[in-house]
Amino acid sequence: MKIICIGRNYTEHAKELNNPVPAEPVFFMKPESAQLRNNQPFFYPEFSNDIHYEAELVLHINKVGRNIQEKFASTYYDGIGVGIDFTARDLQQKAKEKGLPWEIAKAFDFSAPVSNFIPLGSFADLNDINFGLYKNGEVVQKGNSRDMIFSFDTIIAYVSRFVTLKQGDYIFTGTPAGVGPVKIGDKLEAFIGDKKLLLCNIR
Repeated sequence: MKIICIGRNYTEHAKELNNPVPAEPVFFMKPESAQLRNNQPFFYPEFSNDIHYEAELVLHINKVGRNIQEKFASTYYDGIGVGIDFTARDLQQKAKEKGLPWEIAKAFDFSAPVSNFIPLGSFADLNDINFGLYKNGEVVQKGNSRDMIFSFDTIIAYVSRFVTLKQGDYIFTGTPAGVGPVKIGDKLEAFIGDKKLLLCNIR
């Protein structure tokens, strides 16, 4: 399996990082070794001094597809969860300054905690899903799927032009404004609606 991540998919998040709002989806990938399941703790890596959280809705891909037409895209995912895209912001900045790829800052081991997935039929409207993140009991991120620049189906159609989607893949669909740093001892809890689905203690 692989983890596909969409960058800059919320206007306010692009602005807070001084990035331009994209005209088409921007994506990068994390390997299978990046996933962190079952509410396991995240151990702060020794290679960074500036790890940031980014809470995101995550799609669970349920079948193989490539060059998917947008009108059929909704049949290629069967569940939605919430995840955290941990980013080594200091390494990312160095890579940006040198025009280098970001994998060192995004694809490291256990950089993608993911919750269990909620079946699509449990959502009244996929274009109106509230989600967000608590840090030490305080809400630091709140988003809604209606505010995405590119919808779930647009993302699937676009990405599948370049990369074959396979059963079991995840797509992180972008983070809203409010990203920030974590430190050892922090407690992160991600939610969809009124349900806390993901716990991640920083150790």
